Formats: sequence, structure tokens, C-alpha cells
Amino acid sequence: MSAENFIDRELAEQIQSKVGTPCYVYSEAALRDSAAKVLAFPNAYGLTARYAMKASPNSNILRLFASMGLHFDASSGHEVRRAIAAGIEPQRISLSTQELPEDFVSLVESGISVNVCSISQLKRFGSEIPGGKVGLRFNPGLGSGGTQRTNVGGPASSFGIWHEQLEEVKELVEKFELDVFRIHSHIGSGSDPEVWIRVVGMNLDLVDQFPSVTNLNLGGGYKVGRIEGEKTTDLQEIGHKMKVEFEAFASRTGREIHLEVEPGTYLVANCTSILSRVQDETSTGESGFKFIKLDTGMTDNTRPSMYGAQHPMWLLPADDSSRGEEEYIVVGHCCESGDILTPKPGDPEALLPRRLTEARLGDYLVVGGAGAYCSSMSSKNYNSFPESAEVLVREGGRIAIIRERQPLEQIWANEVAVL
Repeated sequence: MSAENFIDRELAEQIQSKVGTPCYVYSEAALRDSAAKVLAFPNAYGLTARYAMKASPNSNILRLFASMGLHFDASSGHEVRRAIAAGIEPQRISLSTQELPEDFVSLVESGISVNVCSISQLKRFGSEIPGGKVGLRFNPGLGSGGTQRTNVGGPASSFGIWHEQLEEVKELVEKFELDVFRIHSHIGSGSDPEVWIRVVGMNLDLVDQFPSVTNLNLGGGYKVGRIEGEKTTDLQEIGHKMKVEFEAFASRTGREIHLEVEPGTYLVANCTSILSRVQDETSTGESGFKFIKLDTGMTDNTRPSMYGAQHPMWLLPADDSSRGEEEYIVVGHCCESGDILTPKPGDPEALLPRRLTEARLGDYLVVGGAGAYCSSMSSKNYNSFPESAEVLVREGGRIAIIRERQPLEQIWANEVAVL
């Protein structure tokens, strides 16, 4: 499965007339389809499917997923507050964070659950909420990911309590009389079923150490192929193999463990595109490259610049003229040499031309696979470019604005004049 272009010239012109470019364009039909696939994840003794909202936290996306039965994973106290403000019930929110917020006690009192992610977090939680109900996030010692930056397990990752600290964790749990109800781990983004099964085994061994645990959260990271040749995780294949492991554990221990998963990318990546326009072009001669410059770039999508991520691209001519094809390096609008949208796979330092329809100024260019970690992880306001608008293409074809373009004056609104 790879991203498909759901934007034709007619739709592009409608969006341009409403909010201009660049903007993020979400497909409601695609969002609903991906949610249905996650909710059908195989399980032995019950499933809680959570959306990792850091992937794309627009309140409309949260409410759409909530209406279909998804729960939510938050990565900061701010995300918790944002979800609650969007109308999400606290009982449907789980917090796993690198920075335990100062107000975590009030958040727990509101109804959210917390997975502590370090020894110090465990001590803070136990000191503030002795006897409380808590989840433990472990680093099981194994990771997976297309690059080191998408790998959040193993010895090079700071996420979670290192599995060799198990005895210290058990001592602290006993000291604070904590009710450990969940074990949590997240290894990164990978699609290899055998890696996932090894992770399930490692984590069920941890579950075995805590008799009170009823839930095992295996995180997200189910890889999505954005372009042709990239593999998409088969949830049914992985899920059925996981189910066998859960059933074997129940047979051995008598404990039926509830499964939790919390994908982000899988739910939104290929449901969204960035609509942009070609605003300039240049060439560095016969031995160099042809460049097309967009009115978008790292201000809307940092993934290519950060780790050489690949996104499909489609050029939509703004007129009916006959066009051939050309090879281009596609660049963004920032005054930054790293603002490249066509790096070599996995290598943001190298360039790889992309064959596209011959481009002319004013043409539309669609960057696909832009639903996850694009809007939420953009370098907005760099070069003082405003935050882009977002629109949702409803199932009936109607265009709904779900975020207005940021007014320019808002960029410096919080500055305090002292000179």
C-alpha cells in the first residue's frame, strides 16, 4: 500500500479559492478506513486501540476518531489538555511522556492514566500518589525503525525504563504500594512480524513479573509505505501472531491479558496531502540539476530534511497544455540549504532527482503521505512563514476548513518590546 493522490485539478482549484496554498488536505473517507482497520486488530482477550495524537492533533481528527471508538495516547501534559479541550473524555486518554508534567496529579484525578517512563518518574508518581494505579513503560532492549531517529527501543533509546532495572522497579512499586495495571513498550516503526513477536514475548515476560497487570500496551510504530516499494505493516498478520502469544501466556499462567495498541502514522499518514504551487524554477547547468521551488517546504514537512523520508509527489498542470516529463530536485521556500523534498532515501545530505510532469510556474504540486508528523512536527514560522491552513474533504466531497491560515501578526504577537 502506498499513498494515492485523491486531489485532482478541480479540487485543487476549489481549495486554492478557499484557503490558498500551501495547505494540508485530509480525506475523511481515508481516515475512517484506516481507523476501521486498526479497530479490527486481532486480539485474544479484548482490545483498546489508541490514536497517538502527536502524529496529527487537530481537534477535528480527534473527534472523528473518538466517534469511531478509538482511545488516545498523549505524549505530554499539553497534549492531554488539548485532547480534553477537544471534547475527549479523560478516561480515554493515556499519558506516556519524556517530561512528566507538574500538574500530573490533577490530570490523574481527572481520569487519565499514566505510564511512567523512567525510575525518577516512578519515584515522583509514587511519592505524589501512593497506592495509585499506574502503568510502567519499559525499554525491552530491542528496537525497530527505518533510521535511528525512528527507533525508540534498544540501548540507543532513552524511552522507557531499561529492562535490566526490573528489580529496582519492583522495590519501588512495593514501597509506594502501587497498583501496576499495565505494561507498556514501544520499539519504533517497523513492519517485520518476527521482530514484533519477539517484542511480545519480552513484554509478556515482564507482565509475568507483576501479578496485578491486566493490560499490555505494545505501542504503535506500524510502518506505512508512502511510496511504491515501501512496505506497509500487515496488521492482520502481526495481530494473529500476537494473539497466539497471548493465548499461550493465558494457558501457561491463567491470566487473560487485554491488548492495547497506539498507532499514529498508520492512522493518518496516507490520509493527507500537502497542496502547494510551483513558485519558481532554476537550473545549475548540464552537469547539475533542474530545481522547482514550491511555496511549501520544511515549514510544513521536516521529515525529508530530518531523515531522508520519501514522499510521493504529483504535479497537476494549471492549464490543459501538453506536457512531457522532467527530472527535478524539488525544494522548499526557506532560505535553508537543507530544505529539500527529494533527498536520497534515508540520507538527508544527498539529492535524488524525481521524475515528474514538466512543471511551469503556477502549477499545483501535491506532496502525499503527509498526514503523520508533518503538520504536528513542522518548523512553522521559520523565515516568518505563517502556519498553513488545514482542510478536510468530507465523504460527500464538501471542503471544510479545519484550521485557518495563521495571521502574519500572530507570529510576533508574544514578543515583548524592551528597546
